[in-house]
Amino acid sequence: MATTSRAITRGLRSKTTTAFLKTASLQRSATVPRQAFQQQARRGYASSAPKAPSPSSLYLFYGAATAVVGGTIFSTLRPNKPPTKAQPTQDSKQPKKPNTDATISASHTPADYRAVYSSIAAKLIDESDYDDGSYAPILLRLGWHCSGTYSAATGTGGSNGATMRFDLESKHGANSGLVHARDFLEPTSGLSQPCARLQEMGGPTVAWRPGRSDRDAEWCTPDGRLPDDAKGQDHLRAIFGRMGFDDREIVALSGAHAVGRCHADRSGFEGPWTFSPITLTNDFYRLLLDEAWHERDWKGPRQFQDDETKTLMMLPTDMALVVDGAFKGHAERYAEDQEVFFEEFAVVLVKLFELGVPFQKGQEERIEFARTE
Repeated sequence: MATTSRAITRGLRSKTTTAFLKTASLQRSATVPRQAFQQQARRGYASSAPKAPSPSSLYLFYGAATAVVGGTIFSTLRPNKPPTKAQPTQDSKQPKKPNTDATISASHTPADYRAVYSSIAAKLIDESDYDDGSYAPILLRLGWHCSGTYSAATGTGGSNGATMRFDLESKHGANSGLVHARDFLEPTSGLSQPCARLQEMGGPTVAWRPGRSDRDAEWCTPDGRLPDDAKGQDHLRAIFGRMGFDDREIVALSGAHAVGRCHADRSGFEGPWTFSPITLTNDFYRLLLDEAWHERDWKGPRQFQDDETKTLMMLPTDMALVVDGAFKGHAERYAEDQEVFFEEFAVVLVKLFELGVPFQKGQEERIEFARTE
């Protein structure tokens, strides 16, 4: 059954299949893609939320890439209990030397990390009872949010520290719903291999290198450092510029919206961006540019709906990529050539997942992981 699921996922990458899903959606609304996943590949929607993890059993290192594309996280394999009382969060202060007892041991080899990749990839295939049939999109979101708190000006935030395990950060508004990703990773013996998420969704190979360490709750960043999807291009430049990204990189990172969906009970927004939400393609850009969009008439926050099928959505930050001339040029390049998107997306993801990591001498070499067949 895992082989069948993988074949269907790969098939969804073709433009022919995307066109078919679009036509089917017109005929039978959004239920057709859902039924196709459920009946042909055991793809279905979760009927209940995963149980909350026990604070004493959190061995995951959620640092820079704990969830998705391009990084690997290796915890110290010791329990990290959340603080019993409120702790200050870092803002403008300069980084401090990490706790020596939390520093990742240099004894771990590439073979250790490859084993982690394999275990995560296998778990992604075996556990297909989340959303459209895969945990991979929300794991990508977790890795992004662990890294996207970085400030180049102060050197604070970023993928080092595993601070997402503390309530002070995990309960930020933008992190709503990520408990599902953390629960999924909990049984992995303290190891997390985010490269698996992207590569096993059909995306590009993303290199990774070790060097992250666990830190205390005082390293949690204040709320408000992640993008607000209700805003426009000025906000995007402010948020991503703080991390050191230019316009091209902002548009490339936005391509992560090719996978996954929004949930009204989390962000307030609702719906998928593409017809194949568990397969990474350049469809996000193609649909954004080729489809006609209107503001959705509903009681939720301002978002956009495609005119033709009324099954897809775009956020205000997505629409900013076509409203802003500088952004639009890059979006058009990615819409025209998926390989160009993959190449530039992989490079900028490596940059994202290494933000804030104090790499030491001898940690220059990156590891690439072979995807499963």
